[in-house]
Amino acid sequence: MENYFKGKNVEEEMERSKIPINGLPENFLWMQVKGGSKMVNLLSHASGILEDKATTAVVWSGAGVAIPKAISCAEILKRQFSIQHQVTKLTSKSVEEYWEPKLDGLETIVVKRQIPVIHIFLSVEQPLDTPLGYQTLHGKKFWEQEQFSKQNQSHKTKKPFKHKNVK
Repeated sequence: MENYFKGKNVEEEMERSKIPINGLPENFLWMQVKGGSKMVNLLSHASGILEDKATTAVVWSGAGVAIPKAISCAEILKRQFSIQHQVTKLTSKSVEEYWEPKLDGLETIVVKRQIPVIHIFLSVEQPLDTPLGYQTLHGKKFWEQEQFSKQNQSHKTKKPFKHKNVK
């Protein structure tokens, strides 16, 4: 590859109509998270729209390195507004990388890759159907679950660590 330099990248664009979640409402907020997006900006924009009651549903989408950021934004927004309903879908999009030759006589190399994409649909209202990937809290928060008392836990005595003698 030392005889090539990286040329252009051609990515399949994400479109609102291609979100793979059935039963999306007409007026949902679509937040496309990029690798360089600032979480503060994303969350303040989404929070402002939800506070104004302009919509009750948000779809967070992220591809490649933006997936952890999209998940974090969705989780923060879900906790901030006590959003009960979530649908998560994983897909992929195609990217073509073009490598141009440095030397005469060599051909352009095209590398085709599939990049993972996540779509997280959050809604205050329950969806009409419960598609694959649906989650709800059923009124319970994980921090409100009953803690086990020490009486109910089985106690195993811990054995002390023994060092092996190496000769």
